[in-house]
Amino acid sequence: MIVSTKGRYALRVMVDIAEHSNEGRIPLKEIADRQGISQKYIESIMSLLSKHSLVDAVHGKGGGYKLNRAPKDYKISDILKVTEGTLAPVACLESGVAPCPKTSVCRTLPMWQKLDKLINDFFSSMTLADLCQTPLK
Repeated sequence: MIVSTKGRYALRVMVDIAEHSNEGRIPLKEIADRQGISQKYIESIMSLLSKHSLVDAVHGKGGGYKLNRAPKDYKISDILKVTEGTLAPVACLESGVAPCPKTSVCRTLPMWQKLDKLINDFFSSMTLADLCQTPLK
């Protein structure tokens, strides 16, 4: 599993919004400027996050984005699943795919299943609040 720029940027943007939540709705331009990410790219990410109810969006003058719950209530796995679609390390473990015809004879499947569980457990155990508390170097 490789997390794309969309997933990495979504996490950075969510941390940014969490850290500036006392300022009310955060304009997209401010987030883009602070994060050094193109405003157009952030728009596509924010649209996705808003569509999946991870942030509230208000468009127009005085608009912007804000979290709709406390940072401790956002699991990193939920944010990444929205942006990445899946956290599965191999295609045969993605939800909604046809069962692999080799499942009953695949010696590697148990290993991939264990890795999938480790990845999901790891990202499910971390919250946006945890990322906000991570010390900077």
